[in-house]
Amino acid sequence: MNSSAGMTFAPHVISVEVGEVAADHHHGSGVDPVAVNGGGTATHVATAATMAARRGFRRRAEVALLVLRELSLVCAVMAFSFILTAKQSGVVSVYGFQLSVSSKWSNSSAFQYLAVMSAIAAAYSLLQLLITGSRLLKNALVIPSRRQDWLILATDQIFAYAMVSAGSAASGITNLNRTGINHTALPNFCKALPSFCDHIAVSIAFAFFSFVLFAASSLQIVTWLSSSQVLNFPTNPLTKV
Repeated sequence: MNSSAGMTFAPHVISVEVGEVAADHHHGSGVDPVAVNGGGTATHVATAATMAARRGFRRRAEVALLVLRELSLVCAVMAFSFILTAKQSGVVSVYGFQLSVSSKWSNSSAFQYLAVMSAIAAAYSLLQLLITGSRLLKNALVIPSRRQDWLILATDQIFAYAMVSAGSAASGITNLNRTGINHTALPNFCKALPSFCDHIAVSIAFAFFSFVLFAASSLQIVTWLSSSQVLNFPTNPLTKV
């Protein structure tokens, strides 16, 4: 009977000892398995939330850049279209003599400069629009590297300065056409050629709008360069941010 009792109680003793050893092991290491599992889940959720917020911030910034590209394309095309159709014939009076005059955008180097820059700016805006749109559709980074970021920033600034330069040069000639020259018989050509002057004025206005849009896109890219929330963040939510 004693032997039978010994056989009966031995497994319980062993079970208790194993449980105590396991408990002592966790107690000695200072690690709570429940806490470990809960902490890992909390870290995963927090990291996933951070990545989702970054992904949303990136997508909004890229969509904003896409809108800027569309607007800059429209403005450049409008500037080119209006100056290309700027031509008219009329009659002016000089010292009492009625003279037939005609004017066309190609007669002035300033207007030619505005037409050329508007065409180039439109082509550049179209290229950037296609690149940005295709990468957005593929859910890829619009600007995948900082080197490309700097390159696009420099190009946008060049076009911004070129458009404001072309608009300023053309506006000087247009102002002369509207006011004439004081103390001379040079008339106000815009009275005889109103359609021509209006087309040039609208083209200049769109050129200045293009400058504003290129400057805005440059500012957007500067924001990207100074922020780590858009470029080169890990796609794995378990990766350390």
